[in-house]
Amino acid sequence: MKAKVAILLLSILAITALCAPFSASISRAQTNDLEINEYGWVDEVVFFPEKDRAKAVDMLKKGDMHVYFIDISDPILFKTIKESKELTYDVSYGLYFELTFNPYGPVFKNGELNPFNDTRIREAMNYLVDRNYIVDEIMGGLGSPKYTCVVKALPEGQRYLDVLDDIEEKYSYDFDKAKAIITEEMEKLGATLVDGKWYYNEKPVVIKFIIRTEDARKQIGDYVANQLEKLGFTVERMYKTSREASPLWIGGNPADGQWHIYTGGWITTAVTRDDSDNFQFFYTQDSLMSFSPLWRSYTPDPAFREVARKLANKEFTSMEERNELMKEAFYMAMKDSVRVWLVDQVSIWVKRAEVEAVTDYAGGFPVRAWPYTIRFKDKVGGTLKIGSSDVAVDPWNPVAPSDWVYDVAVYQAAMDFAFITHPKTGLPIPINVESVTVEVQKDLPVYRNPESKEWLSFSYVDKVTVPPDAWYAWDVKNKRMITAGEAGVTTAKAKVVINYGDIAGKPYYHDGSPKSIADWLIDFIIRFERADSSSPLFDESWVAPFTSWRNQFVAWRIVSEKPLVIEYYTNYTTLDAELVAMYAYGGAELWPSIPWHVYAIGILAEEEGKLAFSASKAEAKNVEWMNYVGGPSLEILKAELDKAAETGYIPFKEFLGKYVTEEEAKARYANLQKFYKEHGHFWVGDGPYYVDRVDVTAHTATLKSFRTLAAMYGRGEVSLPAVTELILGMPVKLSGKFVDSVTGLPYANLKLDVLMSKDGGKTWTKIGETSTDQYGMFQYIAIPDEPGTYMYKLYFPGSEKIPELSSSPVSVTVKSLSDVLAPQFSKISSDMNSLISENQKLKDEISALRAQLSTVMSIAVIAMIIAIILGVAAIYIGRRR
Repeated sequence: MKAKVAILLLSILAITALCAPFSASISRAQTNDLEINEYGWVDEVVFFPEKDRAKAVDMLKKGDMHVYFIDISDPILFKTIKESKELTYDVSYGLYFELTFNPYGPVFKNGELNPFNDTRIREAMNYLVDRNYIVDEIMGGLGSPKYTCVVKALPEGQRYLDVLDDIEEKYSYDFDKAKAIITEEMEKLGATLVDGKWYYNEKPVVIKFIIRTEDARKQIGDYVANQLEKLGFTVERMYKTSREASPLWIGGNPADGQWHIYTGGWITTAVTRDDSDNFQFFYTQDSLMSFSPLWRSYTPDPAFREVARKLANKEFTSMEERNELMKEAFYMAMKDSVRVWLVDQVSIWVKRAEVEAVTDYAGGFPVRAWPYTIRFKDKVGGTLKIGSSDVAVDPWNPVAPSDWVYDVAVYQAAMDFAFITHPKTGLPIPINVESVTVEVQKDLPVYRNPESKEWLSFSYVDKVTVPPDAWYAWDVKNKRMITAGEAGVTTAKAKVVINYGDIAGKPYYHDGSPKSIADWLIDFIIRFERADSSSPLFDESWVAPFTSWRNQFVAWRIVSEKPLVIEYYTNYTTLDAELVAMYAYGGAELWPSIPWHVYAIGILAEEEGKLAFSASKAEAKNVEWMNYVGGPSLEILKAELDKAAETGYIPFKEFLGKYVTEEEAKARYANLQKFYKEHGHFWVGDGPYYVDRVDVTAHTATLKSFRTLAAMYGRGEVSLPAVTELILGMPVKLSGKFVDSVTGLPYANLKLDVLMSKDGGKTWTKIGETSTDQYGMFQYIAIPDEPGTYMYKLYFPGSEKIPELSSSPVSVTVKSLSDVLAPQFSKISSDMNSLISENQKLKDEISALRAQLSTVMSIAVIAMIIAIILGVAAIYIGRRR
């Protein structure tokens, strides 16, 4: 099961607004109902593999697992989940299955025939499979038949319901029709049918069928294999897990003939609202997946490729034009059929009842929002155990990493973003953005959701003009920026201005390095380097995706650094203005989730031919696919890091040297060296969790909350005691609180030493030892033995990174008891003299009153006697009532 990252995210929306143009609004509650913690709610997350769904459910019930990051589609297991008091579940609709065909041929290099090079045979496969049988008998009703690359029940499908209904009728199950077409085409290919078996060059035509074993695809694969055998093919059923299948269908050369069909499965990683780029992604070599040899082997009809390109690049000026392109693409895709879609699954996501986990309508649990939101209901902190089908399937690196959903869900938790998408609506939620302004060329089909007005300013303009000083491209040869003025570029479809705020106030990277402008620049430069054959970073598999991105992104410029404000000029538009803002970087985001110095060590390794960022280049150069978390890559990257640290290496120094000094570079590499020494890998980001450990052999990973790093990197602050004056020789109990200065969350169970120095000296005297409680509170006893002015700090024992937890020492004046009491005695003496003087005056007044008092007393005695009598009567009467 693969995850589509970057641009393509399938659309999941409420079905309440299905007409075109789609401009449904959402309520404030819907956008703000997520309890987001940018530093992670729990202390630790442990990922481990468990493919067996029945075993996973049992582990969940026993408490050995808290959340399962794999969907449940078995109706019997679903019944168990519903009946369990320990478990709860939710559903999503973004997982779907299909048949992926190897289109190379018609003959492989090994001389074997590949029937699926023939487009008519691929198209006929739509007639061969009974989708209703798959849904009813295999999926137990947890799904719906699927014929196209959009979900019919959701808005994009509803917009083109007439087209999809027509396709379903035209391509409905018809075994005899499939047999007639395939027989005709096989004979054209030179195959012969002998005793009900197909032969080519006197050998059986063997269909090598990769069948995934972890889910319903095993049964689906067996069903399809049975159907093929009825046609006369010999089927080799190659049962494989994701890890076993990946090197063949994704990484292998299609020409080698190692496989013919693969049971593909896809899960969208977030809800989106525009699927017009699906055709390019799934059917053409212009796809972001073109790092794979399989995608580079696609040769669609040129007309189909052009329609897919226009849709992906949003080259239409009205909904009417978009509708026509979409309709053309649907029918062309059916004719091409390098994929035959089978079923849209209703996915069940299960967790223990004490856990809060946001379920995305498209991707379920393992989506971008999970690390910001997952938590225990009754506490902050704790260890959360997450089961997944696999962990660390393929290498992780900052340029071309594994795109398995099992890997993405883990490593993206260590990456922050400018926006996350709301799991129910697909609209962006800004988490590292102050404000956004979007201007779109008038008459384009872009619509604004009214509830986004708090952070988004949107307007139509007659023309979007690109400033001549905006950066248009990177000059690979001369290592400089080419401006829009130099390139003669003057207009774009949209302008997006993003205010990121003061980046100096943004969280540090996980190795303690602060963010800088250079971190924003590195991605742009690498994109051009990898697409230019003159660069040592050139990667042929990147050229097509780069060209697609280049057609959409125009230019950008940094307007100010404090706060950081960047203008983006783009031709990428989508139906929602909010998503134009989110994907202003040519259909992508520009947020430096990985710092430039982490890229740098990989750049050195690839430039020297020791490793390669992409799987495709690694295979071509016969080197390892660069892995920042395990395997032989680590030793190579460590050597490159040591070399960079020694020299203060700055990649693309001719330009980046304006933003980074050699001293800053050395400081960053020193931080990375310390991080590697402690954690054993180089995956450094800025997300809610940092990757503590990855075991690529056991396929496990441990993440820890970013806030647990704060003390080490000086981001903590201490609420120091209010007492600022102590008495010589007298013990005084002082108390304080240690919290994270960014999140406001306490540091619990933290061991502290209290140190003092007299008159600001550097020799510190240990006063006492203490620990924080669950609320970050601490207390200790101070007994100073000499008068003077003291400075005290709190010290974290054993830390080599940041020994002083309080960044600003506080002065405390220590006095002797007599010095403290003398002013008090003086004040008391003065007060007593005043009282004596006042007392004499009172004596005189009392003598004058005594004469009057005798008369008054006589009257008072009589009055009291009368009052007592009346009071007794009143009490008696009151009780009776």
